[in-house]
Amino acid sequence: MKNSQRRCENELKLKENLIFQIFTTFLKIGPTTFGGGYAMIPMIEREVVTKKKWVKREEITDVFAIAESIPGAIAINSATFIGHQIAGRKGAIAAMLGILLPTFSIVIVLSIGFLYVQDNPRIDAAFQGIRPAIVALITYAGYKIGQTAIYDKTTIVVMVLTVFVLLYLQIHPVLIILIGILLGVILVKMKEALGMVVQFEREMKPKRVPAHSPKGKSKEK
Repeated sequence: MKNSQRRCENELKLKENLIFQIFTTFLKIGPTTFGGGYAMIPMIEREVVTKKKWVKREEITDVFAIAESIPGAIAINSATFIGHQIAGRKGAIAAMLGILLPTFSIVIVLSIGFLYVQDNPRIDAAFQGIRPAIVALITYAGYKIGQTAIYDKTTIVVMVLTVFVLLYLQIHPVLIILIGILLGVILVKMKEALGMVVQFEREMKPKRVPAHSPKGKSKEK
């Protein structure tokens, strides 16, 4: 009886510790990332995939795709989905509060302070450096997502057509996402009907293991 009670207490402590880690992880992402939600994507991936290993790289790409396709900020949506995937409802709330609170506080402070310094030449000079850096962060985020989202001729064609439509036809992004969903279903069904192999993710190339010469045998000159 005592052992089971201790086990329950240990599990509760571990879960509470995990919730706290989720909160603190997303708490430090918000203030250290400039450029909005898309600029946060590389930071979120680095923290939850590379460092914490809470989520697999393929899964994080799906999370970003879902977060982009629903209303709301992609950073908050992504944090909520990831938190829920790690620790359920409490994890979702912890991740959402962690990424929202510092950003919300900073925006309030900056919006008040910016009224007094908006014509300052030093502030203008700082923004000249921040803007291209933000473009670089967003481009890097697109590159990281593209590594797992674009893996064959079909996905390349869909990507190129989507860029063309966004640049020249001025269609709402929500319609683009809905068309992409419908197009993906149609293409998969067509491939299955034609007996073609349906690929849903990039094939990982096996790493080459360097061959070692047998022990006790010297190389012949």
